[in-house]
Amino acid sequence: MPIHSHSPYKVVEMFEEEIASYAGSSYAISVDSCSNALFLCCKYIEAKQVTIPCKTYLSVPMSVIHSGAQVIFDKTPAVNHWSGVYQLKPYPIYDAAKRLTSDMYIPNSFMCLSFHIKKPLPIGKGGMILTDDSKAASWFKKARYSGRSQVYYKEDNIKMLGWNMYMTPQQAAHGLTLLQTYPEHNIDMSEKNGYRDLTQFEVFKDCDIIK
Repeated sequence: MPIHSHSPYKVVEMFEEEIASYAGSSYAISVDSCSNALFLCCKYIEAKQVTIPCKTYLSVPMSVIHSGAQVIFDKTPAVNHWSGVYQLKPYPIYDAAKRLTSDMYIPNSFMCLSFHIKKPLPIGKGGMILTDDSKAASWFKKARYSGRSQVYYKEDNIKMLGWNMYMTPQQAAHGLTLLQTYPEHNIDMSEKNGYRDLTQFEVFKDCDIIK
């Protein structure tokens, strides 16, 4: 088997470093989607009850529920006129799928980005968790990669159950390339025709509601 000078996953680290520098966070941990970024944040923080706007993307409450937490939908108009980012209350977790601009990071938080083809940096699919917590960053890196460290798995000692949620080098290389000409300041993206009220879906009929 040939010996290679460079790991293709080095480009993933480079993309993470560039996003962290651009957004103003200490760390940026790449994953395969914003939905899974939210899931991992809820798992890490051991969320119990999460309140979110009723008008957001379908996968957000699903990620929360899959993490083991209960979803509460807030139907008040003020909460549902959010722009770019909103909090998964009462936790320091933010869905920032519609925002990517310089120095956007909110200190002491977990901000989840999306690189879906319809999002600000459209690499096709992917996500990122922004944080300034070194312990959390280490956990996220293992959790996204089946509990593995960044070594050959036959030489590793797996100590935690993880998930298959890592970003591929191909996605990271695309993102790193797009960042070279990405503007310093960007306005929040809006959702065409707005989001549907998720409480209208039968799958969420047992969730509590704030009116």
